[in-house]
Amino acid sequence: MDNKELKEIRGNGWALLPIGVFLVLYIGLGIIFGDFYKMSVVVAFLAAILVACLQHRGTTLDEKISIMAKGLADKNIATMILIFLASGIFAGILGRDSAASVADLFLSFIPAKFSALVLFIVSCFVSTAMGTSCGTIAVIGPIACSLSGFTGINLALCMGSVVGGAMFGDNLSFISDTTIAATTTQGCKMKDKFKENFFIALPAAVITIVILLIFAFTSTDVNAYTPASPNLWLLIPYVLVLIGGIVGINVFVVLLAGIGAAFIIKLCLGIEFVEIVGSMGSGANGMFEVILVTVLVTMLSGIMRHFGGFDALLYWVKKTFKGKVGGQLGIGALVSAMDIATANNTVAIVMAAPIAKNISEEYGITNTKTASILDIFGSVVQGILPYGAQMIYAVSAITVAYAGGVIPSLVSAVQIIPFLFYPFLLAVSAVIFAFFPGLGIKKKG
Repeated sequence: MDNKELKEIRGNGWALLPIGVFLVLYIGLGIIFGDFYKMSVVVAFLAAILVACLQHRGTTLDEKISIMAKGLADKNIATMILIFLASGIFAGILGRDSAASVADLFLSFIPAKFSALVLFIVSCFVSTAMGTSCGTIAVIGPIACSLSGFTGINLALCMGSVVGGAMFGDNLSFISDTTIAATTTQGCKMKDKFKENFFIALPAAVITIVILLIFAFTSTDVNAYTPASPNLWLLIPYVLVLIGGIVGINVFVVLLAGIGAAFIIKLCLGIEFVEIVGSMGSGANGMFEVILVTVLVTMLSGIMRHFGGFDALLYWVKKTFKGKVGGQLGIGALVSAMDIATANNTVAIVMAAPIAKNISEEYGITNTKTASILDIFGSVVQGILPYGAQMIYAVSAITVAYAGGVIPSLVSAVQIIPFLFYPFLLAVSAVIFAFFPGLGIKKKG
């Protein structure tokens, strides 16, 4: 791409101002107040959208609203909303008794202090099998809440372990949409990308396990919890959901099956119909803010893209990074910036892919390496975004668990971020492999 082409796609950096406003309001005020629940994420996004509407004076307000509405016309958004509702109802109908049964069964086999470590390993396995990080968090998140509630282990640590493990599979699974997007756009085989990716992810996963082991052996705040005999009937919905996820059934279908099983079992155990329906409604209500955030993020991304914000990101990366190592870091920076703007790593990969391919051809980077970098940095940023779908799923599970009395207090997305050991270590590993290419697989693209 020559200078003339660069000039043509220079875009409009000011179109990205709304996302900056959001980050300053949500994170900045959260730090000032010492409580990230003081500033509602919904209010912060509304303020960002207001900024977007005040920009671009040559376009009427009605036209701007139409632009934002077009961004919502995406089946992925509809799917996310359905899964949010299903996961909320699933957690709501199971309630505290089912959570206690899960904790009792779990702690019958392992010491309580190893809960975070096992949550990470289980999440890695389930996410790789399911190919979806959000589905993994929807399934394992409530279990993390119950274990934290009954053992006293830091909830942010437990949920951070689940999110980290979920991003492991999101990045490596053969059926993950990010893997498909990265390999398809770069024209390489999935197995080759997996091999390239695996040797970068392995050190991050191993070091994460070591860190969680250190937390386990040095932890002094674990309650002396003696597990009771679990009610095996109440475990059936969890088992169905886990098995369905492992064999690769669509997560929405899996959650519906779990809801149906839980409904029947509760009736058979003598729980009144009205009480069961009420708990289902409470679980769904706990997801309303989550759904609003999803809608607002999508609207904001749509208007920033339309007015050239994303083109400005493309221009900046192409202009800044030079050389083979710089090209790899540039591809990582590009997809990361796209993900911050869109809060969707699959969309970020697809949008960054053409420029990434151009960079790889210019600097002699193999297509396999390029696909790996796109997927890795997309997963890293997506996993740590406080307004990304994965973190929203995690916080929603916490909200429902708190409403059901499973946990004593709430934990925000920003409080979970310091415990996301795997995503941060994956980024470090990717940068090291960029500077020392001999550590990876040498394969011609």
